[in-house]
This record gives sequence, C-alpha cells and structure tokens, in this order.
Amino acid sequence: MVEDKKLGKDNMEKGDLEYLVLAEFYQKIEETSSRIAMTDLLVALFKQTPSNVIDKVVYLTQGKLRPDYEGVELGIAERLMMRALALALGTSVKNIENELKRIGDLGQVAQIFISKRGRVGSIIDFLGGEIKDAQRKLTVSRIYDTLLRIARASGEGSQDLKVSLLVSLLRDSSPLEAKYLLRTISGKLRLGIADMTLLDALSIAFTGSKNARDVIERAYNVHPDMGYIAKVLATEGLDGVKKIRITVGIPVLPMLAERLSKPEEILDKLGGTCMAEYKYDGERVQAHKANQKIVLFSRRLENITHHYPDVMDLVKKYIRAREAIVEGEIVAIDPDTGDMLPFQDLMHRRRKYGVKEAMEMYPVNVYLFDLLYVDGEEYIDKPLIVRRKKLEEILEPNNKLRIATYKIIDNSKDLVVFFEQAVSEGCEGIMCKSIQSNAIYQMGARGWLWIKYKRDYRYEMTDTVDLVVVGAFHGKGRRAGTYGALLMAAYSPSEDVFKTVCKVGSGFTDEDLKKLPEILDPYKIPHKHPRVISKLEADVWFVPAVVLEIIGAELTLSPLHTCALGIIEEGVGLAVRFPRFTGRYRFDKNPEQATTEKELIEMYRSQKKTTVV
Repeated sequence: MVEDKKLGKDNMEKGDLEYLVLAEFYQKIEETSSRIAMTDLLVALFKQTPSNVIDKVVYLTQGKLRPDYEGVELGIAERLMMRALALALGTSVKNIENELKRIGDLGQVAQIFISKRGRVGSIIDFLGGEIKDAQRKLTVSRIYDTLLRIARASGEGSQDLKVSLLVSLLRDSSPLEAKYLLRTISGKLRLGIADMTLLDALSIAFTGSKNARDVIERAYNVHPDMGYIAKVLATEGLDGVKKIRITVGIPVLPMLAERLSKPEEILDKLGGTCMAEYKYDGERVQAHKANQKIVLFSRRLENITHHYPDVMDLVKKYIRAREAIVEGEIVAIDPDTGDMLPFQDLMHRRRKYGVKEAMEMYPVNVYLFDLLYVDGEEYIDKPLIVRRKKLEEILEPNNKLRIATYKIIDNSKDLVVFFEQAVSEGCEGIMCKSIQSNAIYQMGARGWLWIKYKRDYRYEMTDTVDLVVVGAFHGKGRRAGTYGALLMAAYSPSEDVFKTVCKVGSGFTDEDLKKLPEILDPYKIPHKHPRVISKLEADVWFVPAVVLEIIGAELTLSPLHTCALGIIEEGVGLAVRFPRFTGRYRFDKNPEQATTEKELIEMYRSQKKTTVV
C-alpha cells in the first residue's frame, strides 16, 4: 500500500491530472445546454492538463481508450460492473441491482452508495504502529492505464482480473469519480462532444484562437486519432501538426456527397460535364495495402478486415503497388445468378464466427472508385481524373476487384439514361463527380464535387433519408411503457448542430418497440443536448448518436421544426410529411454522416408541390 501511494505521488509529480478534476469538468459539461459553454469548458480543461497526459484526457472525454479504427473495447458486461461495485462497497449484487432498476444508471448508483458510505478506500491501516490512510487519489494515468489493461485482458481468468482491476479503482473513487468511471466503461458517458467541438477547443487552447482550426482539422482528416493530434499539438505545436501525413494502416476520413434530384441541376453544379458512376448498394471500404499486409476500414473507420478475408486476398493479389490506399464498395453477389444483392444481405458477413460459411453463402465483388495514396505519394490533393487514371494503372484486370462502372457525361439526357441503366442493374442510383481541376478529395466533408442522384425523388419523397434520433415521446395504449414516437433531426455541418425535421411513430414492429429503449437508453440525458435545435419539447432527450432510415410522402413547410428554419420561407422550417421507419438501423453511419439540412432543402426545392403542416 505504501508503494501504491508513492506511485500515485510520483505520477502527479511527473505532470499527471487528478481524475476528480476531469470528473468535475464532465459534470459541468453535462449540465450545460450551450455549445459555446461546452467549448469554453473543454478549453479550460485542456489548458489545465499536462502535455504528457493530454491524449489520455481526450480519449476519456470521447468515451474511448484508443481511436475507433483500433477497435479497443473494454469488454465489461453490466453484470460484471455490478459485481465489482458490490465487492468494492462490501454489499450484495442484489442491492446494486435493485437500485439500478430504480435509477437506470449504474454510474449514479455508485455515486449514491459511495456518498452514503464515504470514499470506500478511506480506511485506517496500522502499519508498524503508524496510522496511515489507505486511500490514494485517482489520477488520469492510473484510470486510463487500468482501463486499457482491462480492455486487453483475455483468456482464462480474464473476467476475474477485470473485476479485480475495477474494484481497485472503485475503492479509491469519490462519488463523482465513480459515477463517470462507470459511465465511461459502460459507454454511457453522455457528454455528446463532437469531433468538431474538440478541434475548436484544441485550437483555442493551444494556439489562442480558432484560426488554426483548418490546419488541425486537416491533420485529423488524414490521421483521425484525436488523442494523437492533441499530443502532437501540445508537445510540438502547430508546426508538428503540419507535418502529419497519410499513413498506410491509419484510415483517412472519407469524402461525402451532396444530393440533387434533377440532372440539369447536377450538371450545372459540376460545370456542365461530370464523371457519372454506379452507386452500389453495399458497404463502403477503404483498403490499405502495405506489402502483403491488408487492412480494411468501413465508412465509420471500423476495422472490418476480419469480416472480409476474401476482399483482403483480392487487394493483395490485384493491386500492383507496394503501398496503396484505395476506396470502393463491397457488394454481395448471388452465387447462382451473379446478380447484385441488397445491402441487408451483405450484413450477414458482419459476424465474429462462421466467417468462412458466410463467404460461401454471400460472396462479394469490390468496385473501386478512388485512390488516396500509392507508394509514398499522396493523391488527395490531385484532381479526380488523375486519381482515377492512377487507380486504373495499379489495378490488374480481373472479375472480382474492378473499377466502378462510369461514364463521362455532358448532357442531362445521357445522365438520365445512365441513371436508369444503373438502377436496372441493381444499383441505388449514380454518383456524379466533378472532373474539373479543383476536384480534389475533400476528406471528411460534403461538397459539390460529388453529388448523389438516387432513385427517383425528383417530384416527391420516394427516396429515404437518414435522420438522427434526438428525442422521444412516451407511448400510450399498446405502446405504454415504451416510446410512442421519436424526434428525428438532420445534420447541419456548417453549424455542427442537429435540427428537427419530424416525429416518427410509424413503421416500427413490436420487436423494434421492445429493443428501441435498449438501443437508445445509453444516450439518454436529462435535458436537450446543446447541439440539438428544437422547438418541440420531447419527453426524453438523447445525445445525437443513433441514425435511422426514414421515408415519407413528401417534404413540406412546417412552423414546428427547425431544419431550414427561415431559409425557404420566414418563420417556417422543413418537415417530412407522414414519416415512416423503413426498418433499417444505420449503425454503419455516424450522426455527422446523416442527411444534411442542405440536402433536404435541395430535395424540397425539387418537388412540384408544397404545403404547410
């Protein structure tokens, strides 16, 4: 115990941060409803954080231990956490469980129990006749390093080790520390701090203003590891950040697209001529090759290599480069007919076990559409035509790993014909891409260089949109005890906020209604999130996190919703009329990858009729 206390003291002397300080900031951030105040609090936190632990503070604040692409998960079930808390408190799991049923938040349960008993580790030891306090302060390093040990524990006896390590932290926790420690472990931190807010705060904290934000964001786009970016910024300054380049094995934030519904408008936006290519109904993949090592990343930067060993083999075999980063779409193929299958069938490949069997049942083709890097040279700032030419050069012709079907088009008639051709072959529609000299790869951003032209939403809303759940309303009658309707929002990238566009209560099966609380409750917060703009008062509010696919009759003007408020007509926003859940949970999308306010405005303007609801 004496050695433990000395270690804690040494950490503080080296420039550590007390975990209680971090927990107090979390409490203030959780209580604020202002995004500006949230940013100010983060700036204050980062200024107070020693540079050697700034990365750990950033990771913990994101509710993670490592960047998403490393796939590090804590792997502690709620039952194990209750067991650890019971052991730390010297009480029964049943007592913990009863309180959890009443409150619904294990972090708050820990806070209440420890508040009643005092800090659990504050006991008196008699060592050599000398009275010593057995409790030692928790530091950020101790919390982070212990949680990383928990995450990496595996094999026989790993569960007992995880519980033991967690007990050691809880015994030294104050009520507030225990609350946020358990919330972090359970994935229910509920702060809802977006990457863009963190970038703003880092820029202000370490350069004095937001002026350096673009430089820091570009570094984050090519190396999306917020902890790493913060550490470089804190130790090497802005010059160090400017040196960050694409690294094979670390995903680049993917470029996103706008959408329009009329071919004339699309061509006008793209300078009269575009590269139109099939938009496949599959899973977007960013494939990294370093000699014989292949890593595959999803649109959300998850490492999906394990799910697609056949894709690994294709990249290894047919990409003729020592190092390369290419992008494409993985599409499930009917083994009997060779026809493309829908996205839902491809998702059978997303499994931990039985991967070989799934490969046989759902074979895939990969359709490449971009090149970001090859043999030491970055291609992100080169025009699309240059990127495509190089991609074709390094791809050995074959039938399984191919270039996406495309055509250079300069008139609306040919664009419609190509669109219909794509749909008839099983695609969602087409992507129309600029071939101008400025058509660079816009990492992590939407722009008018790529435009989606999907199944006919030219005159009414017959296409789906991906919206974010920001609130819910209690159910009545048959839906009593669950959610009767969800408040859905579109994303505004320029403001980094979510604006409401509809309440959806249709399309949910009984099974959906049962599992919605399970899916949404980890994101429940006591007030409207600071990044949510809403005129409606929901019964329950959520951190913007869960994306659902929604279809409706049309887009209409509405004084009740904030999406596009005052843009089309003074005092009214946009709403989805007769919205319905399609049954598709978009777990493959981050909330910031949902349908944008601008996209909905363009969809609305393409309609023949408008009404006010």
